[in-house]
Amino acid sequence: MKVYAHRGYSGRYPENTMLAFQKAAETGCYGIENDVQLTKDGQVVIIHDEKIDRTTDGTGYVRDYTLEELQKFNAAALWNGKYGFQKIPTLEEYCEWVKDHDLVTNIEIKSSVYYYAELEEKTLELVRKYGLEKKIIFSSFNHTSISLLRKLAPEIPCGALVEHAGLGNAGYYCDKYDYQCYHPGWKGLTEEEVKGCKEHGVAVNVWTVNDMDTLEKIYDWGCEGVISNYPGVCKGWLDSKK
Repeated sequence: MKVYAHRGYSGRYPENTMLAFQKAAETGCYGIENDVQLTKDGQVVIIHDEKIDRTTDGTGYVRDYTLEELQKFNAAALWNGKYGFQKIPTLEEYCEWVKDHDLVTNIEIKSSVYYYAELEEKTLELVRKYGLEKKIIFSSFNHTSISLLRKLAPEIPCGALVEHAGLGNAGYYCDKYDYQCYHPGWKGLTEEEVKGCKEHGVAVNVWTVNDMDTLEKIYDWGCEGVISNYPGVCKGWLDSKK
């Protein structure tokens, strides 16, 4: 089972910062998951929430700030000074870094709450600029975004993100719409659902697994990937099973 660091090593470092990505790489995990949105001036940035209130010392929507304005806010604000100042990174900054690492990146297109014009195209442009096509998975809760990316870049696999309630007959659904992966929340996932995906050749990558009972269960069910805030813990446990 492959380990993806959820927003980087977000259990111990400020989520979706270059520090969290660098620390995730040090664990030897298979990949990193991050989230992309667009600034007011059309730059692709890595941040999860549509608003900056929760993770930074600023307020308001990502889309209402230029990149220069956005990067004045501290993305490590939740950590009470432990990690100093960490800026919101651009996807380009991340791509330039990750191209020299043996990591697969799951880029989540954040288009299900606010639909950003050209977010898919701009994200893909950066992936291609740095030659990362073979080291990327696109995913989104907005499945129209991943359908678009399947047309624009059929060589890059895509994952259908769903909430914890899951999706009935997920394997058939993903196969029908040419999605290579199914990304369910762990709470509603069943062994039958995993089996159905396997029958259709669809990989199951489960989010966000931060406890050992769930990790053991999805391992026993044969899920292909685990997305966790604690990639080091997951990697250590999986290595012990070999």
